[in-house]
Amino acid sequence: MSRKILSFALAALMSTCASAQAAYGGSKEDKQLRLAEKIKVGITQLGTGEQARVELKLADRTKVKGYISESAADHFVVVDKKTGAATRVTYGQVQQVKGNNLSTGAKIAIGLGILAGILAIFLILENTG
Repeated sequence: MSRKILSFALAALMSTCASAQAAYGGSKEDKQLRLAEKIKVGITQLGTGEQARVELKLADRTKVKGYISESAADHFVVVDKKTGAATRVTYGQVQQVKGNNLSTGAKIAIGLGILAGILAIFLILENTG
């Protein structure tokens, strides 16, 4: 009886090992390229101009804060609003990005909310007075 169980367990183990696929995590360069591509997409979505504010953490542990003044295929330029200093940053240098830019839809929704609040106040004041 124990031989049958042992044989079955061994066969199951061998079939599992034979059908297992090797996990491919990719090389460090592949990971850096994927991160750079994600950052490029994020920077493109933020756009350019003084409203496209970002805070960056670079690979050399420096921090850059300002707005995106230019975006190209291989780099972008961040201008510090206080000093006016422009920093050219390649997408591969960036480790982390924090952006502060509201979409047009969000701006419209905020505006409509404020307008609805003002109208509600006027209606309340008109009915009470």
